[in-house]
Amino acid sequence: MPRPARRIPPARAMIVAPQPEAVEAGAAVLAAGGNAMDAVLACAFTQGVVDPMMCGIGGLGVMTVHDPRTDTEVVFDGLAPCPAGAHAEMWSNLFERECSDGYGFVLRGAVNEMGRTAVTVPSILRSFADAHDAFGRMPWSGLFDGAIACARDGWMVRPHVHTMMAMDESAYGRVSTAEKLKLTEDGARLYLRADGTPKRPGETVVNPELATTLATIARDGADAFYTGEIARRIATDMAAHGGLITEADLAAVRSRRVAPLRVPYRGRTLVLPPPPAGGVFVGEVLRILEHFDLPAMGHNSPAMIVALAEAMKIAGIDKDTHVGDPDFVPVPLDRLLGDDHTADAAERIRRGERTSLERTGAEPKGTTTISCVDAEGLVVSVTHTLGVPSGVVVPGMGFMLNGAMNWYDPRPGRATSYAPGKRRYSSMSPLIVMEGDTPVATLGAPGGAWIGVALAQVLVNLFDFGMGIQEAVLAPRVSATSGTLDLSLRIPRATEAALAADGYRVKRVPTTYAFAGVHGITFWDGMLDGAADPQRDGYPAGIA
Repeated sequence: MPRPARRIPPARAMIVAPQPEAVEAGAAVLAAGGNAMDAVLACAFTQGVVDPMMCGIGGLGVMTVHDPRTDTEVVFDGLAPCPAGAHAEMWSNLFERECSDGYGFVLRGAVNEMGRTAVTVPSILRSFADAHDAFGRMPWSGLFDGAIACARDGWMVRPHVHTMMAMDESAYGRVSTAEKLKLTEDGARLYLRADGTPKRPGETVVNPELATTLATIARDGADAFYTGEIARRIATDMAAHGGLITEADLAAVRSRRVAPLRVPYRGRTLVLPPPPAGGVFVGEVLRILEHFDLPAMGHNSPAMIVALAEAMKIAGIDKDTHVGDPDFVPVPLDRLLGDDHTADAAERIRRGERTSLERTGAEPKGTTTISCVDAEGLVVSVTHTLGVPSGVVVPGMGFMLNGAMNWYDPRPGRATSYAPGKRRYSSMSPLIVMEGDTPVATLGAPGGAWIGVALAQVLVNLFDFGMGIQEAVLAPRVSATSGTLDLSLRIPRATEAALAADGYRVKRVPTTYAFAGVHGITFWDGMLDGAADPQRDGYPAGIA
């Protein structure tokens, strides 16, 4: 039978993100004549309103851009540094243990993850402003309408937002988010019910203070946050409660434009953010896997999962050992991504060697992402986060500050120990795939240490198995970020049994879709195709 005629015109631009209100804001900007940068920023500002435990103007992040005017790529590094008052020994006497799942460290009093002492210097807004100066088309002030409307008029608590607010983290050694929401009067008023429990799905959050703050930034630019009244309000609150951040810390924030990593895979080039962002992990996993004929093994067969898991563990150990802030720690990228190292790793896997990966600390899962392509070929992918929410809502300002000090190792002498101005390694890795000089895909994901794990598998699905982008995102995933091989629920039990019989310690995760939340767009031959991970609540929106 003939196929039915296509009635929907193909999209000329597309944006995808995990929050429907944020996608709507970005799509509205595209429809109004904005470009991909404008749309991503409008989406990001709205994400900070409707996913306030995950991201916002008090956070950090990284952005990867392809510029069609010059056929070049650039990374905007907005990863937040330690305040100037931080030093390696400041909390060494408070160290108790690592969190049991590897996501951070347990200190007496939780000073590294809750309250004013937990906050790194927020950097994402400065990077957003710099990126807009370089690539934006619409006026800066026109990028905040969707975010301001959601804050002023209210937004509905979605299932994933409620999950994050109600998650019990005590078993891992972390403070549960619901406890953090009680920390400040503003946080409790905004996000808790009268009985002290988090608001439930379907209930509304109205945040007029954040609407006012965003209107100030829309009018006065990022300087309002870093040198204006907002900076003074942050610093005053910090000083009153023993926080480390000062007005000088905020005024010193500068955007960093850095060259991306370029990693070959199956005849294509992955454009990835360099350290201290997580592109090196994705690149090393795929460079190892390039030595295997994965389709001949069979998709998610025991043999393929073994190769994948061992590549993840080798790259994980290399990351833990060598990757940090390159301003403080030399990172041997040429060796980690080079032919000799990755070929040797592949040969060890073929010989049946098993890598032992003991966790030394990773990062929290509270993150979000956006990818966008416009009609002129500008490609923008951003991942941003609060790390973990600190619980600190600046009085009268409406936004929460990050709790990213728990990303650092409180033991002195380590690559990720505290130091003034030091940025912590982050798995965030918004990426672009090139065929020659032509971009053909962009991906990003929230999910902490699972980000690289998930992105690598989706890329394998796309380029080794020829899946479409939504199929590649939906396919079952595995994770090897510790000594246990984690399997999502849809990995067959026979495969699980085979892996266990092969000596792997295996854990089945009781989640249908697991291990980060990949969102992305492919655009071969000018046809845009988007995918949203069903773990979250978003969708891809095309503009004809």
